[in-house]
Amino acid sequence: MNGKTPPMLTRKQHELLVYIDRHLKQTGCSPSFEEMKDALQLKSKSGIHRLISALEERGFLDRRHHRARALEVRRLPEDMANRTTEGEHFSPTVIRGDFTARIPGVRTAKDAAAISLPLYGRIAAGLPIEALRDAGSQIEVPLAMLGNGEHYALEVAGDSMVEAGILDGDQVIIRKGDTAESGQIVVALVDDNEVTLKRLRRRGNSIALEPCNVRHETRIFPADRVKVQGRMVALMRRY
Repeated sequence: MNGKTPPMLTRKQHELLVYIDRHLKQTGCSPSFEEMKDALQLKSKSGIHRLISALEERGFLDRRHHRARALEVRRLPEDMANRTTEGEHFSPTVIRGDFTARIPGVRTAKDAAAISLPLYGRIAAGLPIEALRDAGSQIEVPLAMLGNGEHYALEVAGDSMVEAGILDGDQVIIRKGDTAESGQIVVALVDDNEVTLKRLRRRGNSIALEPCNVRHETRIFPADRVKVQGRMVALMRRY
């Protein structure tokens, strides 16, 4: 620290930095100014602008000015720098393709502990499309990445979840179920005919389907128009 005393934060600056850090770790996206205003119970967004500017000046926060809603936590106060909360960080479990298993006579340790899951076609991570089941397609998935319950796989089409580490062509592993907590990435059925992969947010009697790409907009529906069909637990990617 070159003998210098680290800059002190006000209570509101500290609260905002903690909120931004947790939001980034949980969602992979920067919170909106509206979300930050609500989280800190401020009356206007101008107060958030002032707090962010102060955090920038003190070296705790960076703004990527060429991207909307893009914030980066450079460092945390010493009282929380070493603090972690179980389950608060979302980082997709990426299983990279192991092509040695295709060589006749060659088996890997993964082969002995893998299971075949049905691959139900392509799901939009951009504009919603119907995810069609293809009973003839299967995908090999290591058992270690699955928990209890029934699972299936979907291939991602589109780029609206890239800031959560989910890319076009990835195969996401979904645990079947009709419930999900706010903030989880889910397969959502809208109006019984559109299926999309988005982060779910509950807002009173409404449900927001939130992308993780600043070029895509959040869609908000009455709760009775959205049915959860499963939540994402991992993804697989081939190179």
